[in-house]
Amino acid sequence: MSSSVDQIKSKLDIVSVVGTYVKLEKAGSNFKGRCPFHNEKTPSFFVSTDRDSYYCFGCHAKGDIFTFVQEFEGLDFVGALKVLAERAGVTLESVAPQSKTEKDEMYHALELATFYFEKNLSVEKVPYDYLIHRGLTKETISAWKLGYTYPEWRGLYDFLLSKKVAPATMEKVGLVKKKEGTTDSFYDTFRGRIIFPISDSSGRVVGFSGRILVDDGKSPKYLNSPETELFNKSEILYGLHRAKHVIRERDYSILVEGQMDLVSLHQAGFTNTVASSGTALTEGHLTRLARLSNRIIMAFDGDSAGISAVSRASKIALSLGMEVKVARMPEGKDPADLVKDSPEVLTESIKQSTHVILFILDQLLSSTTDRQIIARKVVSDVLPFVSFIRSSSEQAHFVSEISLRTRIKEEALWSDLRQVTLSSHGAVSAEQKQEKKEQTDRRFVVARKIIGIMLWQKQAKEKSISYEDIAKNLIRILGPDDMKLFVERVSADQEALLFETESYYNNRTTLASDVEGLILGLEEEDLKGKLVSAMSALHTAESLHDTEKAFTLLQECQRLSKRINEIKQIHEKK
Repeated sequence: MSSSVDQIKSKLDIVSVVGTYVKLEKAGSNFKGRCPFHNEKTPSFFVSTDRDSYYCFGCHAKGDIFTFVQEFEGLDFVGALKVLAERAGVTLESVAPQSKTEKDEMYHALELATFYFEKNLSVEKVPYDYLIHRGLTKETISAWKLGYTYPEWRGLYDFLLSKKVAPATMEKVGLVKKKEGTTDSFYDTFRGRIIFPISDSSGRVVGFSGRILVDDGKSPKYLNSPETELFNKSEILYGLHRAKHVIRERDYSILVEGQMDLVSLHQAGFTNTVASSGTALTEGHLTRLARLSNRIIMAFDGDSAGISAVSRASKIALSLGMEVKVARMPEGKDPADLVKDSPEVLTESIKQSTHVILFILDQLLSSTTDRQIIARKVVSDVLPFVSFIRSSSEQAHFVSEISLRTRIKEEALWSDLRQVTLSSHGAVSAEQKQEKKEQTDRRFVVARKIIGIMLWQKQAKEKSISYEDIAKNLIRILGPDDMKLFVERVSADQEALLFETESYYNNRTTLASDVEGLILGLEEEDLKGKLVSAMSALHTAESLHDTEKAFTLLQECQRLSKRINEIKQIHEKK
């Protein structure tokens, strides 16, 4: 595994990897951009080619190419390794059976289950014909590894048992359930359903969604795998592993509700589509999409349930600073129906998608002409969406648009919006207070800069100054104990210090004289502290009439004052 990591690192530099996810621009010897891990307007995310690492001064995210892909894609290390190996053209070493981890066994069980479901579908005419009737081609069915499970209690369980998969592993990944009141009797989770494998962003199957084939009137239409160690419902989006690169290229994503909608849209060429898999959309889902593109089109069913889903998801997306549009679906139709029956209608719907605020406003205005009802509904149904928009100029645009369409005065709308904002978000100020405490120890402030240069030069590929000499000077001025203490104090935020130092000093030709000035400054601050302590001790000795001690302290104060004046004169000459 380690040799694979080394090969990947030798073929991929951090700027090329991060640059496919984040727009970077040169900043001295570094690169900077907007952090993909938190929302920000001013770039505080820096990438260092010298140290092959990144750091965000806003949220303190940091690491190398593997950490970045793990965090951005929501993967574990092995998943990130797979993504980067594919990009680097590196063949990963196979893992010996005896060295497989518990997680490896879980992934293996899911792979075997996928094979089992696919094989069943290939020989069963009824479920296969159903998918063909819904408009899917055999190529699409194969590409998405769609499957089928028989309406029997232990078909998958027996198959996995024959492949030496432990029942405990099957249960951990949600493939089987334990019969109530027993400790060793299991039955299949999915029975009599068309199966859609759900993958993480590296393409590894982590769970399943099953659509019932014959409705018995009491079972849910769709059944998803339970939450497991591998399947996090609040993070996983169906189809993201196939759509992520296209979303970046086209700079927008299309969000649908169900697996059939997604597979149908991909087949029709809308390969930047993802699905919520029938689960409630979370901030985690939308944050992942926002990292790929700030623009999203929601293509939900045209019924009331679809409009409600749009409403819930849009408020989260707007609060994340996303541009949210809605593709209008004919009532009673879902995207999969349109792909099959009226593909041109679907294409036009997506092309003519409307900003969610105007979509909600149009829904209201088409439902009534009563001015009083409109005024009331604007406050309750439309302004809450405006309140979630972060940009004041965007808010002003929509207030103006609402005023134009409803003939409600802008002043009244602004007044109502303020009340809605307080009600929706509480009375907390939009700008968060800085929690970082201002450093009052002047000696530490100067020492931190010097330690930053020392650590930076120690790690730098091409050194401009001797970090050993810097360390000797620090020990000379601070003493070994304070030197150790100060280094420990900066270690908690060392990555930030390194990027800060590198960004400021890397292109300076006066680094040596800068360090000399900082060391003199540190010595001056240290001497000032010692002078204050010596003068205090002198006053105490004088009050106690300790003449001998007072004389010694007076000499010490004079020595300290003399050296402080010498340093000031050196500073003045520079």
